[in-house]
Amino acid sequence: MADDRPFGILPVVDVAPLRSTQAAGSAEVARQIEAACREHGFFYVTGHGVAPDLLARLTRACAAFFALPQAAKMEIAMARGGPAWRGYFPVGAELTSGRPDLKEGLYFGAELGGDDPRVRAGLPLHGPNLFPRQVPELRAAVLDYIGALTDLGQTVLRGVALSLGLDADYFAAGYTASPTVLFRVFRYPAPPPGEEGWGAGEHTDYGLLTLLAQDANGGLQVRTPGGWIDAPPIEGTFVANIGDMLDRLTGGWYRSTPHRVRNVSGRDRFSFPFFFDPDFTAEIPPLPERAAVADGGQPRWDGQNLHAHRGTYGDYLLGKVSKVFPQLRREVLTDEAP
Repeated sequence: MADDRPFGILPVVDVAPLRSTQAAGSAEVARQIEAACREHGFFYVTGHGVAPDLLARLTRACAAFFALPQAAKMEIAMARGGPAWRGYFPVGAELTSGRPDLKEGLYFGAELGGDDPRVRAGLPLHGPNLFPRQVPELRAAVLDYIGALTDLGQTVLRGVALSLGLDADYFAAGYTASPTVLFRVFRYPAPPPGEEGWGAGEHTDYGLLTLLAQDANGGLQVRTPGGWIDAPPIEGTFVANIGDMLDRLTGGWYRSTPHRVRNVSGRDRFSFPFFFDPDFTAEIPPLPERAAVADGGQPRWDGQNLHAHRGTYGDYLLGKVSKVFPQLRREVLTDEAP
């Protein structure tokens, strides 16, 4: 990554060396990831090995679903997913910072049957997905995508681990040995004339790592010390950003960065954020060498101090999602959510 890169342009990191069993090139990738996480908390990922036709299949199937009549989409409404927290939500049903977002979407996760120990234990946000009968091809596309992005998440976290002076398999052998995998598909309609129509208000992500595929219409913005900048789509890349738990783990050395979405293209915008997060039952204390930083952690843009959190990642996540979908929380997570 060149040092003369203009300020405000997110870096592009080729993670191909991290996918190899050979160590050659990994140290340089880790250096680039450290610089990106320290400067912006966001970077583009290339060299990822995800087949282009996989995202094309997924996009076609999702477009077919969103084109269905509303009544058909509501057949897999999130309330029907129960504590697994899966399914469809209509425009305006999801809140960011207490305000309805101008988007509709689908919530998916790792496909878990009733014999999975996490499901047997009754962990919220774990279980089977809901798929529409009208678009049967969506199931295979979603599950194939989740598999490919899970592998990519482990790859990128190898670079993050090396950037922190840890063993390359630090995350895969620990926090993400049994990861919390959450996958979302969003359709952002164009705002009505004369309205701002924020597709998603200012927020940070909750876990370790987000990998975003976005269509050609753009709309993602990232908050930097110099102001808001666009993160336009670059063909063949994913946008990676770090979440609150990586911020907490590093004692604020890496900060989770606020971002937002506004669709100004005049067309529907599709995005595919994949959240690769810690084990639901794991506690996330700061790394010992970062503890001194965490002890003096400063409140963030939203007034929250991540380093004051006590409990598991699941506790933190449920506290967040209960604010995003307050009605759904009351209906299906009343006993579980804090």
